[in-house]
Amino acid sequence: MTGTAGGPLQGVRVVELAGIGPGPFAAMLLADLGADVVRVDRPGGPGLHIAPSRDVTNRNKRSVTADLKTEDGRRAVLDLAARADVLIEGYRPGVAERLGVGPGACLARNPRLVYGRMTGWGQDGPLADTAGHDIAYIAVTGALGLSGPADGPPAFPANLLGDFGGGALYLVVGVLAALHHARAAGTGQVVDAAIVDGTAHLTALIHGMLAAGAWQDRREANFFDGGSPFYGTYETADGGHMAVGALEQRFYVQFMELLGLPETAPAREDPARWGELRAAIAARFRERTRAEWTAVFDGSDACVAPVLSLREAPAHPHLAARGTFVEHEGLTQPAPAPRFSETPGSVRRPPARPGADTAEVARDWDVPSLDSLPKGPHR
Repeated sequence: MTGTAGGPLQGVRVVELAGIGPGPFAAMLLADLGADVVRVDRPGGPGLHIAPSRDVTNRNKRSVTADLKTEDGRRAVLDLAARADVLIEGYRPGVAERLGVGPGACLARNPRLVYGRMTGWGQDGPLADTAGHDIAYIAVTGALGLSGPADGPPAFPANLLGDFGGGALYLVVGVLAALHHARAAGTGQVVDAAIVDGTAHLTALIHGMLAAGAWQDRREANFFDGGSPFYGTYETADGGHMAVGALEQRFYVQFMELLGLPETAPAREDPARWGELRAAIAARFRERTRAEWTAVFDGSDACVAPVLSLREAPAHPHLAARGTFVEHEGLTQPAPAPRFSETPGSVRRPPARPGADTAEVARDWDVPSLDSLPKGPHR
């Protein structure tokens, strides 16, 4: 089975210079949609402390191992770039250039190449050369400060908001836009995807609300940041939680009726009574278990859902019916997204083992220089 079977990106060739976090996730998304992604792993691995066979972000890819500090490794990457449509790297600014595989060298070999660069701070600016991680990138954009209790520290949403939301997804958008341009105009370009830029871009709606006076620049002071008692989470009798999002009046009315507090519903209109309303809702939720409340709100328009763990989520009836999670070779994982009516993506291959596909890629991409690289899977 080749790496291009199925999906709207079938026939698109992508080289991924191995890293961790948003770069691999962006390449996985392209691979899920049918692109033939070849990951160039470094000897010894990228430093992520999980077994390669369990690293879902490397599914649907093939791997070769190359040491870019050697002439053989550099030549192999440049030969791959010459045959690729897209190259993705996530080094600090200037590192790829020092290794001899920067945009100048790659575009000289392939003027139509889209060269995607994934960093936290971007390719320029005062912090461009400094280290960082997701939490710092989203902190300076104002996004981190949106979540959490008013009287406590901001709540950090794992690395979903920065690395993957503001980083990887924007890299994919940029790469696909540049690929469209390359096919129309015949010229490639460099895509500078910075987590700070993408995360800031995600806050566009809130900046508009702030400018209009419809958003208070502090936590738990707004309708959908936990400030209102009808948009938040509540603990249940068994220590679980229910998520409530009854913003619109008609949904709120149904929520209060099913909760059993219709007489308290008018308190919504008076923010001075929100403390009373929140206490009443919290007390009511503590009377039943999460499963019991899930049954109460099931099928309603009250906008209430149980807060599930990662292990629980695949069994949720709606997600199970849609196949939102799939199992492939014993590994439960999110299914490719979004969905396409004519060219659906799929999980075709398990996570690539570093170096396992060198001979196959050398043959399929016609890159003889790969023959000089180490071969065979690494655990």
